[in-house]
Amino acid sequence: MTVAIGRRKLLVALGGAAAAWPLAARAQQPAMPVVGFLSSASADAYTDRVREFRQGLRDAGYVEGENVAIEYRWAEGQYDRLPALAAELVRRQVAVIVAAPFPSVLAAKSATATIPIVFSVGDDPVKLGFVSSLARPGGNLTGVNFFGAEVVSKRLEFLRELIPGVGRLAVLVNPSNATVSEATVRGVEAAARGTGVQVQVFNAGTRREIDAAFANLMRERSDAVFVGGDAFFTSRRVQLATLAARYLIPSSFSQREITEVGGLMSYAANVRDTYRQAGVYAGRILKGAKPADLPVMQTSKFEFIINLQTARALGIDVPPTLLATADEVIE
Repeated sequence: MTVAIGRRKLLVALGGAAAAWPLAARAQQPAMPVVGFLSSASADAYTDRVREFRQGLRDAGYVEGENVAIEYRWAEGQYDRLPALAAELVRRQVAVIVAAPFPSVLAAKSATATIPIVFSVGDDPVKLGFVSSLARPGGNLTGVNFFGAEVVSKRLEFLRELIPGVGRLAVLVNPSNATVSEATVRGVEAAARGTGVQVQVFNAGTRREIDAAFANLMRERSDAVFVGGDAFFTSRRVQLATLAARYLIPSSFSQREITEVGGLMSYAANVRDTYRQAGVYAGRILKGAKPADLPVMQTSKFEFIINLQTARALGIDVPPTLLATADEVIE
């Protein structure tokens, strides 16, 4: 009797120890690193960009849910939310923050001087004060520069080739993103100088202001609309394409996402590829690389896209030379 009871106690003790082994093993495993993803846009607008970012992480050896976690923070075009969202990621003690576009990077930089930040910006990151130099960033920031401001003149060149009679050009910008908006206006005015094109600037930072801007630019008899590169505009891509169609006004964008839903044309760097590159850099940092030692990458991929269906609806005959130049023609 005593022997049986003793055997049962021994089995219970052994069983309890065996059950505890997996817990002990798990406790000894390193915690899964967390990457913070901060964007001033909306999740639905950046689906393809996020997919490329995950691919970049995968290229560096990290798969979401397996050996890395990603905390997403979306401002939904409301830039005043960015500081609080960046602060959340800092409190979460993420291992690295991937921030794009410009307003998101600014918020992340203001929130932390120690957590590594990987950016994707369209202006010179040295001029913006993000890094000391492209070759040796020197601080806690590095990333990708995709030449947003520099392509403005080429966009205008393509638009004038498609619409030779442009006399009044409406330029739509978001005043909430002053740095990018001012650079866009300066670029368009410089490119239009000496061409006879009159530049008219319209501001819009909300859905209603976009509606009002289109109504006003039509009252001003604008011949075409040149929309600045802005995450808020990408999130309002259907509204912008719909208004351009309703008013029968040719439109030029820097975001391919707007051309894909009905905008007439877009020309810009291949921004989706910059998100893949940002993912690669985030992975390298997770492996121990320091942002200060990772040179800022500069993209060399650009995309010219024409929506031929929209051109037909507007009664525009696209010159064969322009069709041949396009990287993609949406039928």
